[in-house]
Parts: sequence; structure tokens; C-alpha cells
Amino acid sequence: MKVSIKGSGSYIPPLITPNEAFNSHAFLQENGQAFEQENGVIIEKFKAITGIENRRYAPDHLNTSDLGFLAAQEAITDANIDPETIDYIIFGHNFGDVSTPGEQGDTLPSLASRVKQLLRIKNPSCVAYDLLFGCPGWIEGVIHAQAFMKAGMAKRCLVIGGETLSRVLDPHDRDSMIYADGAGATILDIEDPQGGSILSHASETHSFEEAHFLFFGCSYKQDAPKDEKYIKMYGRKIYEFAVTHVPVAMQKCLDTSGHNIEDLKKIFIHQANEKMDAAIVKRFYRQYKTPVPEGIMPMNIHEFGNSSVATVPTLFDMVKRGQLEGHEIKKGDIVMFASVGAGMNINAFVYEV
Repeated sequence: MKVSIKGSGSYIPPLITPNEAFNSHAFLQENGQAFEQENGVIIEKFKAITGIENRRYAPDHLNTSDLGFLAAQEAITDANIDPETIDYIIFGHNFGDVSTPGEQGDTLPSLASRVKQLLRIKNPSCVAYDLLFGCPGWIEGVIHAQAFMKAGMAKRCLVIGGETLSRVLDPHDRDSMIYADGAGATILDIEDPQGGSILSHASETHSFEEAHFLFFGCSYKQDAPKDEKYIKMYGRKIYEFAVTHVPVAMQKCLDTSGHNIEDLKKIFIHQANEKMDAAIVKRFYRQYKTPVPEGIMPMNIHEFGNSSVATVPTLFDMVKRGQLEGHEIKKGDIVMFASVGAGMNINAFVYEV
């Protein structure tokens, strides 16, 4: 049985926020004290580490479920299918619909159910549910969908990854410059004779000591309302965790795919941090005593920032459509998808285009 990606789509918000927009922010340390460096120095160091120059924010009238719906529409059109034939809608996100910065996310009803309503799908056998798995949520949704298909429970699934992180960031936290908004979606199918095939997958959760490396916390501004919560992280711990554990999981995934390291044409990795992603891929190849091939790792974080669960499907959609200069995929290519995020969760899958 071949589980293939029959169609893909994405929604990239139109509002561009450059690094310069943070010059006026009052960045604070965890203890509420100001940094010694000026914002210009902080921003320049941030760019050197993450590679981010711009990021995209969603317009006020669109929420995470709306972004997911717009990406899903594109994927359905690309796949040329009747939405009534979709058996599962799986929506990976972290914070639900957030209308006002700092407020608790709205997840009732589920974002997947909202997308199903927006798509005007009447079929009650189309099951819609949300998946909270951190940044690797879209990949985990693909793994879920594959399991349903191989178990005979589904023939066609819509998997979405979407987030509006601009509404859960603390403006006094310098890490807020990382986050962005967006959504990506794919149609998975087992009845496409010309389609590709998922060859292997790997998933892990490291929570014994690592569960709270990413968390929901208060603003660093000491007199800010305590009922307002924002995304927080221990960046150094996450970096060390990622470069240690993600390459190992990627190796396990590749080794069970039936292919060699030389067969890989692209690695679609979560766009979290340019230096971290480069270090992960370098360590992955080091395990095979092989240098990293030029052009193996497409990157769009420079212009789009880190939109969490949306980064991998939007990156794939751009490359698939020939919208990322210097990168393409073609029939028969072996590619890998990999991610790391809150939980701490890691996953990957190998796919033959």
C-alpha cells in the first residue's frame, strides 16, 4: 500500500515584519531587568544566529483556523479531489485560535472541526480532530494519517499545520523575534497510481527532564497582568537537545527506509533556527561519515520566520511549486521530513516523491 502526498497548499500571511520593527521594543531579562546591549546589537546577534530577517504576521481578521482553511483549499485544489471524499481532517497546532495577544487560546470547537465547516463538508464520516505535538505536529499528523490508511480506516486524509504565534509572544522577550504565522496543508491518498510513497517514520517524546523546555509563561515585564500568558523557551537547552537527539532519530528513520544516505535529495527540516538546523543536518551526515551535500536543506526562515507547526508543510509546498530559488523535487526523489519541538518531541519520515 502506497500512502502518497496527492496535493499541497499553504497560506503565507501578507504582513511583513522586518527585524527593524523591534528597535523600539523594551527587551527584558527573565528577572525583569533591561539588557546592557542596545536593541541594535541584540537584533544583529539574533539575525546572525537564526538567519531571520523578516517574518509574516496574519491580519487581524484571520485566525489560526482561517489560515488552515485557506491552506486546505489550496491543497484540495492541487489534489483535484472532492472534499466530501476526505476521511480525516487532522489539524496540528499549539495554541488554538487567539484573537487578542496574551489571551487563552480558543479550542472549542476544535480547529479541525472549524476547517471542516469552512470547507462546507457535509459527510459525517469525515472525522476532524486537533493534534497538539509542538512544532512537529504536521509531521505527526502525516504519521497518524498513514496509520489510519494502512489499518484500512481511511483512504484519503487532509493534514494541516497552522499557527499564529504573533499573538502569543511577549513583546519584552527578545525570543519574540523568532516567531511568525502561517499554515500548510497536504492531501494524503492511497488511490493515486502516479503518487509517491511514505517509506518509513520515527517519533519520540523526551519528557523526563525536557518537558518544560518550551512552556506558557508570564511576561518578563514585572507589572504585566499575570493572567496573560506567552510562549517561553530555554533556547540553549533546546539547541543542545536538538543537535544531540534529532540526528539520531533521523538516522533511525533513514535506516528503516531501505535507502542509503547517498539517495537523499532534500531534507525538509523545521525552520526553527538556521544555525541549529545546519548543526542537526551536519551531525546527521557525520553519523554516516559523509559530508553534507550542497543544497540538501532548503530554507525559507530568512523571510518567513518560525511559524512552528506550519514551517515544514509550507516549505515543502514552496519547493514542490518551484517557488524557492535553487531547489526542486522531481518524481522518484527520496526526501526526508524532520522536526523538533515542545514536549520535547522529535519525528521524521522518509518519502519517495
